[in-house]
Amino acid sequence: MAQQYPDQGACCVFSSVLSLSKRLAACAAAVTLVATTAHAAPAPTSDTSGPELVIEDNDFLGPGGSDQLSIIPLLFNPHVRVLGFTVVSGDGWENSESAHLRRLLEIIGRTDVPVADGAVYPLVNTRAEMRLHEMQFGTIPWKGAWGGMGSIDKATDTQPASIGPMKEGTPHTAPIAQSAAQFLIEQVHAHPHQVTILAAGPLTNLALAIRQDPTFAQTAKQLIFMGGMLDTSMMSVTGNADFASDFNMIFDPEGAHITLTAPWKAITVVGSVSNDLMLSREYLARLTSKKTALTSYIGAYYEPLPMWDEMTAAIAADPTLITSAVDAYLDIDTSRGPHYGHAFVVPDALVPHGSPMQRMHIVRSIDAQRFRDTFAQEAQSDLPAHGQ
Repeated sequence: MAQQYPDQGACCVFSSVLSLSKRLAACAAAVTLVATTAHAAPAPTSDTSGPELVIEDNDFLGPGGSDQLSIIPLLFNPHVRVLGFTVVSGDGWENSESAHLRRLLEIIGRTDVPVADGAVYPLVNTRAEMRLHEMQFGTIPWKGAWGGMGSIDKATDTQPASIGPMKEGTPHTAPIAQSAAQFLIEQVHAHPHQVTILAAGPLTNLALAIRQDPTFAQTAKQLIFMGGMLDTSMMSVTGNADFASDFNMIFDPEGAHITLTAPWKAITVVGSVSNDLMLSREYLARLTSKKTALTSYIGAYYEPLPMWDEMTAAIAADPTLITSAVDAYLDIDTSRGPHYGHAFVVPDALVPHGSPMQRMHIVRSIDAQRFRDTFAQEAQSDLPAHGQ
């Protein structure tokens, strides 16, 4: 299968991005983000005949934090088989994220799970464009690889060649030779209609996979992604503006649009609801009450953040955690205005004829207590991690 699709090296990525930029620039004005409040979108599916096959695509900023801890509901659930992890720039640069992820996998004894490095840059968006957007429409609180919570003026346009010392130690394992897009394509075709794609970072890798192989999305089982936040305007005023910024979509709006308008059999949106549960100090004390290599890692690199990616991973592992959802058409605004990268929903009657927009299952609430209980049990688990 790997030989049927061209490998995506650095030169291929840049050429793909450049050609894609021209196409997107021509149609961006016509592709306004939309979504629809309706009833009947396919809910996330769960096959009880065998383990759930999952690939997690994420911007694994580390050490610690929601990105890294999202692996827990997957690797420590005996009903889930993780085919691999794919890495994308977003919260941090891809090479640093990959190193932190591989080091965590070493710490918990799961170096058998492959890590595929992916897109270093968004398809079209750049630091210069984000800086211009801030000048025109106001500061974006979290800028990830382009400045974090600080000034975008102090960030670099390109990924640094060296990542520097790592608090948790330098990994000894290397990523696999395949690019993230190629790995995603190969695994989905090796297990047709069985692989859940869990995306908890910018959607660049998935967009590249879709562009390389138009059958990729429909050959997967489903997409579950963290992003597409709705109803967060008031939260940005009354709460933490960073938590309401929908960074995964803002960092690469075109990648998000390409991904979310592809013909997936089912899409589940874990957006605004993911702000509802914090990794509080009280909950941290519960997690670290039993000392293991993993809980020691969690305690050492604790950050008081919402459990964005952990919740998304938990839903991928166990969709019955969802207690309410709304089915709607959703897309990402790619017009260069104040809502660039923002998600919108619209009623069925307002969806343009022939639009590629997809109906999605938008999670509104989950069983929070069961999520906390299960996550704590998994984090403290003595289950053998290998041989899933």
